Amino acid sequence: MKPLRLTEADVHWSAVRAQGAGGQNVNKVSNAAQLRFDIRASALPEAVKQRLLAWPDGRINAEGEVVVKAQDHRSLALNRRAALARLQALVDAAAVVPRRRVATQPTLAARRRRLHAKHERGELKAQRARVVD
Repeated sequence: MKPLRLTEADVHWSAVRAQGAGGQNVNKVSNAAQLRFDIRASALPEAVKQRLLAWPDGRINAEGEVVVKAQDHRSLALNRRAALARLQALVDAAAVVPRRRVATQPTLAARRRRLHAKHERGELKAQRARVVD
């Protein structure tokens, strides 16, 4: 499967004010980048869209949009690049098809080891009991 590459044309950008310390500059400059990516309207394969929509991530809202905010850098361009990289990592993780789990039974030796360990632990706890004359 070829890698799914996102470009800046796939997302809607807005510049917002960053949170946290920064002195007077933080109150007048919008250097944090916020991107919105509509999963349903994207050109991603249908299977990837379904996995993304079912993904347990707080950045995906009820409308099926991924909202990523980056405010790590002092420059808007670097924050845009960081936000796009986070979105790309999320899409790459959803593009991996999860392996189906095959149910197995524990081996006879594993069952015996477990029961032996339970027996030994029970004997240890029995030694802590009050001694009766």
